[in-house]
Amino acid sequence: MRYIELLSPAKDFTAAVAAIDHGADAVYMGASRFGARQAAGNSLDDIARVAEYAHRFGARLHCTLNTVLFDDELQDAERMARELISAGADALIVQDMALREMNLPIEMHASTQVGNTTPEGVKFLEECGFARIILERSLSLEEIRNICAATSAEVECFVHGAICVGHSGRCFLSRTTSARSGNRGECSQPCRLPYDLLDSHGNKIITGKHLLSVRDMDLSDELELLMDAGITSFKIEGRLKDVRYIKNVVSHYRQRIDNILARRTDIVRPSVGTSRIEFTPNPAKSFTRGASTYMLHGKSSGVASFDTPKAVGEYIGEIKNISRRGFTLNQAADLAAGDGICIITKDGISGTNINAVNGSTIEPNRMDGIVAGAAVYRNYDHRFTLSLDRSRTRRTIEATAQLTLSAEGCRLTIKDEQGIEVSVERNEPLLSANNPEKMLQTAQRQIEKSGDTIFSITKVEVIGSENFAPASLLSDMRREALELLTEARISAPRHHKIIPDDGSARYPYHIVSRYENVTNLLAEKFYRKHGVVEIEPALELMPTQGERVMISSYCIRREIGECLKQNPTLKGDLYIEHGTARYRLEFDCKRCLMSLIDHSQQK
Repeated sequence: MRYIELLSPAKDFTAAVAAIDHGADAVYMGASRFGARQAAGNSLDDIARVAEYAHRFGARLHCTLNTVLFDDELQDAERMARELISAGADALIVQDMALREMNLPIEMHASTQVGNTTPEGVKFLEECGFARIILERSLSLEEIRNICAATSAEVECFVHGAICVGHSGRCFLSRTTSARSGNRGECSQPCRLPYDLLDSHGNKIITGKHLLSVRDMDLSDELELLMDAGITSFKIEGRLKDVRYIKNVVSHYRQRIDNILARRTDIVRPSVGTSRIEFTPNPAKSFTRGASTYMLHGKSSGVASFDTPKAVGEYIGEIKNISRRGFTLNQAADLAAGDGICIITKDGISGTNINAVNGSTIEPNRMDGIVAGAAVYRNYDHRFTLSLDRSRTRRTIEATAQLTLSAEGCRLTIKDEQGIEVSVERNEPLLSANNPEKMLQTAQRQIEKSGDTIFSITKVEVIGSENFAPASLLSDMRREALELLTEARISAPRHHKIIPDDGSARYPYHIVSRYENVTNLLAEKFYRKHGVVEIEPALELMPTQGERVMISSYCIRREIGECLKQNPTLKGDLYIEHGTARYRLEFDCKRCLMSLIDHSQQK
């Protein structure tokens, strides 16, 4: 029996509550500093509120301290880590090995920024005390299987949301265009910009396309394959996403996972509670650049989003006919006034809102870009959004109650579905009931009222209904018992894997490269302790000119049909440019990787 966790992002307290209410088994969020999404920082008070709310359902809170650290930040980072532990965090997600050296009494997770791509690397991290390893997004199913087979640590993978086109923690592209660094939580996302593709003579092959922008990940059809490969936690990307995105996407994955759990006995969810929603989840109706399984089933073309880095939404159809005020599509479409649409042609992309739908004719707010043959996508579904906003979702834990009435008083015991139990008593003499059957019905009705609590009382057993207890007394006892049960759930022991690092593990590679970003003395101490002799200066602290600033499993050559293994027509070096930024493309065909070399100062 093993747990399968649904892990949701949360940019703030409101998003975290929405994630838990809609079925997340855990949430991850950042504190005020040292998180890989600095724009999604939270106060310690809010962290504590999220922890308390999550723990009511047996859900967990993972806090991100996953930037690289400088020497003058170590003291503040350790103070922050210990404050997060005191606030109730269940795990820390870290990139910098300095945090592993601080002897922190909390479960440690190795962030995807550590560069978790090989069985030997993951095994090393397990031996260093990491309870969970978070995989690089671009791994294939076979690579995931091999990694999971090599470790007994929990393995977490991303299943939904935006994809970093560069290997996480190995991308320095943002630093080539600004002082903002992705490894410091301030990525400026230059990978989403338009680029020109040039040959070595300066001839433009492609102009003004988003050559590094890839579509978003959606592995909701691959979950059971990933479970069987050994994955423990399914992670949704999006610590900057709004509450509507959280509600929709978390609900979608909750339903998919529950459908699998319902027919299997070898896997269970780690938290409890049933989420009842009033909408039909559909991830195509939330922010998406188009769905992709990326590299899960091998490296192939068709994963890029050349036309736009923005949300295009769900495909609706092609424009068939145009009139003065509107257009018709080549197929039926359930569009309505207030919807937002995106129109893509060979000349570019435009967007507008729908003012009215009259029969088969759609009347947009603007006719810009409305041409026959253009592809139409809906990137805002007005009615679906209303259903999200109006949904009164509750997550409830089933419980049973036993009420015992006697001449000497009464006792109420409530037990939840996990077996956590509380009792309250009233030592007040009770009179005989004139109508025991009516007393039975009154008692059951009063005790089963769970109101706006997190409990749903499904069964009430009444013993001694020949004794009369006022409804007000029973109501007061029920409220007290449910408050005690909530407190008991919050304070119940939680499953933690706090594993020390005894220093015996040996680093599996010859050197610690500049891409590992050893930026402080404590991280250097960690690697020396584990047998490392040579540590290259961190690229994070160096000029990027002439350096490899991105390593990617995505390949522009493959995407445009010019793979070097398939007799390409394009020979020689290739470059991409945006403004003054210029990068030479380097191709490692043996490992099927593409790198960007910074030539911005060499034009």
